Amino acid sequence: MNRENLPPVKWFREPWPMQAMRASSVAIRPVIPGILLAATLAMAARFISGQYGGPTMLYALLFGMAFNFLSEEPKTTPGVEFSVKTVLRVGVALLGIRITIADVAALGWTTVAMIVSAVAATLVVGWGLGRLFRLNNDHAVLSAGAVAICGASAALAIAAVLPPRRNRELNTLLTVVGVTTLSTMSMIFYPIIAQSLSFDEHTAGVFFGATIHDVAQVMGAGHIVSDAAGETATLVKLMRVAMLVPVSLAIAWAFRERGGVAVRNRVPLPWFLSAFVLCVLLNSAGIVPSPVVVGVSGLSSWCIVMAVSALGVRTSMRQLVEVGPRPLAAMVVQTVFLAIFVGTWLLWAR
Repeated sequence: MNRENLPPVKWFREPWPMQAMRASSVAIRPVIPGILLAATLAMAARFISGQYGGPTMLYALLFGMAFNFLSEEPKTTPGVEFSVKTVLRVGVALLGIRITIADVAALGWTTVAMIVSAVAATLVVGWGLGRLFRLNNDHAVLSAGAVAICGASAALAIAAVLPPRRNRELNTLLTVVGVTTLSTMSMIFYPIIAQSLSFDEHTAGVFFGATIHDVAQVMGAGHIVSDAAGETATLVKLMRVAMLVPVSLAIAWAFRERGGVAVRNRVPLPWFLSAFVLCVLLNSAGIVPSPVVVGVSGLSSWCIVMAVSALGVRTSMRQLVEVGPRPLAAMVVQTVFLAIFVGTWLLWAR
């Protein structure tokens, strides 16, 4: 037998951990350029927001849209897709680390009842308003959910449980843009409204936390009044964030896919919502050190900003212009409804 035709001899077999690491590196390599792009845009948005003020989410969207020409680039597309889906879900899951059951209980049953009622009413009435403005069912519930719960984070989480239909990403981007803009405007004008209604510090904090969409703007409005109002506003806002799990499950069930005659009656709990609940329970048990809570909360924020940046990369300005003003008008009316509902409740309870 000719020795030159023999296959090379393997003197040792590669250990399975090294095989797993090699396979992981092959799987991860394609997504790295797109992830780095999203992370760079997120860092730029954070820097500009920190230096000059303004909402980080809006900067992230605008910076991402400026790089829309990379949306079809083979090197960056897998990582951008990964950021929009997986990185987003990680960010939503880690949001739960900010919440404890004790904090929610400390609000008192009347405040909790008001928050739950406001969220439910805004979802139902907001969906109807969205349909009135000729938005499709998915877009209407996405818009109402973002206004009712926690702005951009809720929009991204709800979009993740909606069926993957046409224009879902464009509708999500429109919702994030609108809800972020309205949240910033609310931060400016709601303290004036609270003062005109003669709300004390605690009531003003409850009003801000129950009506302003994004956490950062809630804190900003609260601290305009006082530190005590800021703390109350943040706590009430986190209660609204906790509503993300039941609302997302309800929306997933309501929009479950139908195939022929058979209907899926069971909707599995998405892993990121399960992780959200787990984070709440771990933080409530007091076994997570405070530095870890702060670090995980910061990581959650980074993941969400990265996801918003990647979403911006995948959307062109031309698409936004073609949609027209109806989605923003719907969100404005939904936001006004939420403010009137909460303000009336607080005036009646005073």
